[in-house]
Amino acid sequence: MIRLKEMWSWKMALLVVALVTLFTAESWAAADTIGVIDSQMILTKHPSFENVAKQLQQIARQKESEARTAAEKETDPAQKNQVMLSKRMELAKEEERLMGPIAKDCQEAVRVVAKKRNVTVVLEKASVYFGGIDITDDVVQQLSLSKSRN
Repeated sequence: MIRLKEMWSWKMALLVVALVTLFTAESWAAADTIGVIDSQMILTKHPSFENVAKQLQQIARQKESEARTAAEKETDPAQKNQVMLSKRMELAKEEERLMGPIAKDCQEAVRVVAKKRNVTVVLEKASVYFGGIDITDDVVQQLSLSKSRN
Protein backbone atom coordinates (compact mmCIF):
# COMPACT_ATOMS: atom_id res chain seq x y z
CA MET A 1 0.00 0.00 0.00
CA ILE A 2 2.77 2.44 0.86
CA ARG A 3 4.48 1.61 -2.41
CA LEU A 4 1.35 2.59 -4.36
CA LYS A 5 1.18 5.96 -2.52
CA GLU A 6 4.86 6.65 -3.25
CA MET A 7 4.33 5.87 -6.92
CA TRP A 8 1.20 8.03 -7.03
CA SER A 9 2.93 11.02 -5.43
CA TRP A 10 5.90 10.61 -7.78
CA LYS A 11 3.55 10.68 -10.80
CA MET A 12 1.72 13.70 -9.40
CA ALA A 13 5.01 15.53 -8.85
CA LEU A 14 6.04 14.77 -12.43
CA LEU A 15 2.67 15.97 -13.70
CA VAL A 16 2.96 19.21 -11.70
CA VAL A 17 6.48 19.83 -13.05
CA ALA A 18 5.27 19.20 -16.60
CA LEU A 19 2.32 21.58 -16.18
CA VAL A 20 4.47 24.31 -14.64
CA THR A 21 6.97 23.96 -17.50
CA LEU A 22 4.17 24.14 -20.06
CA PHE A 23 2.58 27.25 -18.53
CA THR A 24 5.95 28.96 -18.09
CA ALA A 25 6.86 28.28 -21.71
CA GLU A 26 3.49 29.66 -22.83
CA SER A 27 3.93 32.81 -20.77
CA TRP A 28 7.41 33.35 -22.22
CA ALA A 29 6.02 32.93 -25.72
CA ALA A 30 3.25 35.42 -24.93
CA ALA A 31 5.60 38.00 -23.39
CA ASP A 32 5.37 41.51 -24.80
CA THR A 33 8.11 42.89 -27.00
CA ILE A 34 8.73 46.50 -26.04
CA GLY A 35 9.63 49.17 -28.55
CA VAL A 36 10.69 52.71 -27.73
CA ILE A 37 10.32 55.89 -29.77
CA ASP A 38 11.40 59.51 -29.61
CA SER A 39 8.02 61.01 -30.47
CA GLN A 40 9.38 64.55 -30.68
CA MET A 41 11.91 63.49 -33.31
CA ILE A 42 9.24 61.60 -35.25
CA LEU A 43 6.94 64.62 -35.20
CA THR A 44 9.61 67.05 -36.37
CA LYS A 45 10.72 64.69 -39.16
CA HIS A 46 7.18 64.48 -40.57
CA PRO A 47 7.28 65.79 -44.17
CA SER A 48 4.63 68.45 -43.45
CA PHE A 49 5.92 69.58 -40.06
CA GLU A 50 8.02 72.57 -41.18
CA ASN A 51 5.23 73.99 -43.30
CA VAL A 52 2.66 73.59 -40.52
CA ALA A 53 5.05 75.07 -37.93
CA LYS A 54 5.48 78.16 -40.13
CA GLN A 55 1.71 78.48 -40.54
CA LEU A 56 1.25 78.23 -36.77
CA GLN A 57 3.87 80.91 -36.12
CA GLN A 58 2.06 83.23 -38.51
CA ILE A 59 -1.32 82.47 -36.93
CA ALA A 60 0.16 83.00 -33.44
CA ARG A 61 1.48 86.44 -34.44
CA GLN A 62 -1.91 87.32 -35.93
CA LYS A 63 -3.83 86.19 -32.81
CA GLU A 64 -1.41 88.07 -30.56
CA SER A 65 -1.91 91.24 -32.58
CA GLU A 66 -5.69 90.80 -32.53
CA ALA A 67 -5.58 90.22 -28.77
CA ARG A 68 -3.52 93.36 -28.11
CA THR A 69 -5.78 95.50 -30.29
CA ALA A 70 -8.94 94.17 -28.63
CA ALA A 71 -7.47 94.38 -25.12
CA GLU A 72 -6.43 98.01 -25.62
CA LYS A 73 -10.08 98.90 -26.25
CA GLU A 74 -11.11 97.38 -22.91
CA THR A 75 -10.84 99.26 -19.64
CA ASP A 76 -11.86 96.43 -17.34
CA PRO A 77 -8.90 94.15 -16.48
CA ALA A 78 -11.20 91.11 -16.33
CA GLN A 79 -12.41 91.84 -19.87
CA LYS A 80 -8.82 92.26 -21.06
CA ASN A 81 -7.96 88.87 -19.61
CA GLN A 82 -11.04 87.38 -21.25
CA VAL A 83 -10.00 88.74 -24.65
CA MET A 84 -6.48 87.32 -24.25
CA LEU A 85 -7.87 83.94 -23.16
CA SER A 86 -10.26 83.89 -26.10
CA LYS A 87 -7.42 84.49 -28.58
CA ARG A 88 -5.30 81.77 -26.94
CA MET A 89 -8.21 79.35 -27.31
CA GLU A 90 -8.55 80.26 -30.99
CA LEU A 91 -4.83 79.58 -31.47
CA ALA A 92 -5.15 76.23 -29.70
CA LYS A 93 -7.99 75.23 -32.03
CA GLU A 94 -5.92 76.17 -35.07
CA GLU A 95 -2.97 74.19 -33.71
CA GLU A 96 -5.21 71.17 -33.19
CA ARG A 97 -6.64 71.52 -36.69
CA LEU A 98 -3.22 71.76 -38.35
CA MET A 99 -1.26 69.34 -36.16
CA GLY A 100 -4.00 66.72 -35.84
CA PRO A 101 -3.36 65.10 -39.24
CA ILE A 102 0.39 65.02 -38.58
CA ALA A 103 -0.13 63.35 -35.21
CA LYS A 104 -2.47 60.83 -36.84
CA ASP A 105 0.14 60.05 -39.53
CA CYS A 106 2.79 59.55 -36.86
CA GLN A 107 0.58 57.21 -34.83
CA GLU A 108 -0.20 55.16 -37.93
CA ALA A 109 3.49 54.93 -38.84
CA VAL A 110 4.26 53.69 -35.31
CA ARG A 111 1.55 51.02 -35.64
CA VAL A 112 2.85 49.87 -39.03
CA VAL A 113 6.46 49.62 -37.84
CA ALA A 114 5.48 47.95 -34.57
CA LYS A 115 3.52 45.33 -36.48
CA LYS A 116 6.40 44.73 -38.92
CA ARG A 117 8.90 44.42 -36.07
CA ASN A 118 6.55 42.28 -33.90
CA VAL A 119 6.54 44.92 -31.18
CA THR A 120 3.50 44.67 -28.91
CA VAL A 121 4.13 47.66 -26.63
CA VAL A 122 5.58 51.06 -27.64
CA LEU A 123 6.76 53.53 -25.01
CA GLU A 124 8.30 56.98 -25.08
CA LYS A 125 12.08 56.53 -25.11
CA ALA A 126 12.66 59.18 -22.43
CA SER A 127 10.47 57.21 -20.00
CA VAL A 128 12.44 53.98 -20.34
CA TYR A 129 15.51 53.61 -18.16
CA PHE A 130 16.84 50.48 -19.82
CA GLY A 131 15.91 48.15 -22.65
CA GLY A 132 13.42 48.13 -25.45
CA ILE A 133 13.91 48.16 -29.20
CA ASP A 134 14.34 51.68 -30.59
CA ILE A 135 12.08 51.92 -33.65
CA THR A 136 12.28 55.70 -34.08
CA ASP A 137 14.32 55.66 -37.29
CA ASP A 138 12.05 53.01 -38.80
CA VAL A 139 8.99 55.14 -38.00
CA VAL A 140 10.58 58.22 -39.61
CA GLN A 141 11.37 56.13 -42.69
CA GLN A 142 7.78 54.81 -42.74
CA LEU A 143 6.46 58.39 -42.63
CA SER A 144 8.59 59.29 -45.65
CA LEU A 145 7.36 56.22 -47.52
CA SER A 146 3.74 56.93 -46.68
CA LYS A 147 3.94 60.57 -47.78
CA SER A 148 5.77 59.76 -51.02
CA ARG A 149 2.94 57.38 -51.97
CA ASN A 150 0.29 60.07 -51.43
